[in-house]
Amino acid sequence: MEVCHGSKSSMPNDDEAILEVKGLRVGIEDTPILKGIDLRIPKGEIHAIMGRNGSGKTTTANVIMGHPAYDIEEGEILLDGEDLQEMEPWERSRQGVFLSFQYPQSIPGLQVGNFLRKSVSSVRGEEAARGSDFRESLNRAMEELDIPKAFLSRYVNDGFSGGEKKRFEILQLMLLKPRLAVLDETDSGLDIDGIRTVAKGINSVVKGTENGALIITHYSRILEHVNPDRVHVMIGGKIVASGGPSLAILLEDNGYDWLEKQIAKGVDFE
Repeated sequence: MEVCHGSKSSMPNDDEAILEVKGLRVGIEDTPILKGIDLRIPKGEIHAIMGRNGSGKTTTANVIMGHPAYDIEEGEILLDGEDLQEMEPWERSRQGVFLSFQYPQSIPGLQVGNFLRKSVSSVRGEEAARGSDFRESLNRAMEELDIPKAFLSRYVNDGFSGGEKKRFEILQLMLLKPRLAVLDETDSGLDIDGIRTVAKGINSVVKGTENGALIITHYSRILEHVNPDRVHVMIGGKIVASGGPSLAILLEDNGYDWLEKQIAKGVDFE
């Protein structure tokens, strides 16, 4: 397993990237949060960021999506080589960036079926939201996620359980087919069967395609079923280590304090 330290890029340069984050420094009201992030996700790959609460994981997701609360002090965010920083969040969505929220909001009065059709129309165009092709894609995705047909008539996230909210987000992901999916704590509130189902949906959107995904999580549970290509560890607003899937297992078994001590010793996790 390879581990990279500091702000050195953690990805090889021979594959065409969907997402490139270069030297990203971000803060809020002069308080630094991200302190020089470098990240590269090639086509067809799933990457994960693990870290303690407050390490900068969710900030990374929000900044990629264009949350206005954050000040980008330095760095680049490129999607397929195009700078995202000048785009509004809705423009980034149309460019193919999808963000699942840790705490999605309810929308009483808007049915799930109508929401899905409008979302697909907005992002992929009206033709993609019409006719039998849309219905077939919707039915296939719902079946894969074990979502009953009655779900379509419910109001968006209104009275949903934690597991229903997560399945609904993955249903959106499967229909929108984004270039880049950023999934923030998407395993939160799920039992083991739910994690398997959600992981299956993520894999279907990315594996064997030219799309990519960034999974943000505290734990390795979902990574056991997604099997990411790369795992990055974030501490104190920096990516301090990167490696293969086994890095997540080491971290789960030994903890962040242990990892920090190993890095301080100059240990290279092979």
